[in-house]
Amino acid sequence: MKQHYFYIRRSVADRMHSFDAIKEQKADPVRTADLPEQKLETEAEDKKEMVSVTEGRVLTAVSRTDVGRVRTSNQDAVIFAPPLYGVADGMGGHRGGEEASASCRDGVTELLKTRTPEKEMLVNAVRIVNRRVNLRSEEDENLSGMGTTLTLLWFGSETAYLAHVGDSRCYLLRDGKLEQVTEDHSMVMEMVKAGIITREQMRTHPMRNVITRAVGTDRIIQVDSDELERREGDVWLICSDGLHGLVDEETIKSVLEDMDMEQAADRLMQLALEEGGGDNISLVLIRDGEAGV
Repeated sequence: MKQHYFYIRRSVADRMHSFDAIKEQKADPVRTADLPEQKLETEAEDKKEMVSVTEGRVLTAVSRTDVGRVRTSNQDAVIFAPPLYGVADGMGGHRGGEEASASCRDGVTELLKTRTPEKEMLVNAVRIVNRRVNLRSEEDENLSGMGTTLTLLWFGSETAYLAHVGDSRCYLLRDGKLEQVTEDHSMVMEMVKAGIITREQMRTHPMRNVITRAVGTDRIIQVDSDELERREGDVWLICSDGLHGLVDEETIKSVLEDMDMEQAADRLMQLALEEGGGDNISLVLIRDGEAGV
C-alpha cells in the first residue's frame, strides 16, 4: 500500500496554501454523461520505446515501471500514447490505488487520442477523469478514498502542454540545465514555501508522503497547467516519487546528459532500486528531435 496519508482536512490544507483556494462552484462542471463510455483494456508494460513524428517533429520516448523492492503490487500507471505521455501514482489500498491510476491512464488516453493538442482540452480531460474516479469511489465502499497523482505532457507542433496534480514530477533538461517544471502538491512543499524546511530536507522529512491534492479525492479539482516551448535537443522526464524521492537531481541530470535514452531509463531505474526501491517506480523519457522531418 502506498504511504500517502490524508489525515488533514481539506479546509486546513487550503488555508496553508499561498495560492488561491479553489472557489466553491454551484454546479459540477463535468457531467457524468461526459465520461468516456468504454474503458481501454490495455495495460502499461514494464518497458516501452517508440520513435514517432509528432506534428512534423521527431519524438523519441521510452518508459519504465517497476514494483520496487518493498511493495507487492504496482499502483503506478504509465501513459504512453504519442503524443501524450505521463505518469499516475495511485493510492488508497491495493485495489484502490490500481483502480485510480489505471482509470486515469485509460480515461485521458481515450478522451484525447483523436484530438489536436491544446491546453484547455488537456485540463478538461483531467477534470473528467477526476469526476470518474470520484464517482467510482463513492459507489464502491472498498474504493472509498482512492486517488492518484497525474502528470501529463501533450505535444503539439511547437508547444508541450502540461497538466499536473499531486507529487509526481516533470523535469526538463535544456542547454545543460535541469529544471523541475511542476510544483509538488505536498505538505513538505508547503513547508518549504513557508521557510520551515529546506528543499534538501524534503526527501527525508517524515511528512514527505502527505499530498494536498490528488485526482479522485474531491468532486472538483484544481489542475496546474502550462504551455512550454519545444526545442530541438530537449529531454523531458516524467516520474513518480519512487524515483525523485530517492535519486537526487544532480544524479538525474548526469544520467540524462551522459547516456542515450534506453541506457538512461535503465540507469535511473537501477539507481532507485539500489537506494532501496521502497515504492513503485515509474518514468517516461522523451527527447525532442528535429523539426521538419
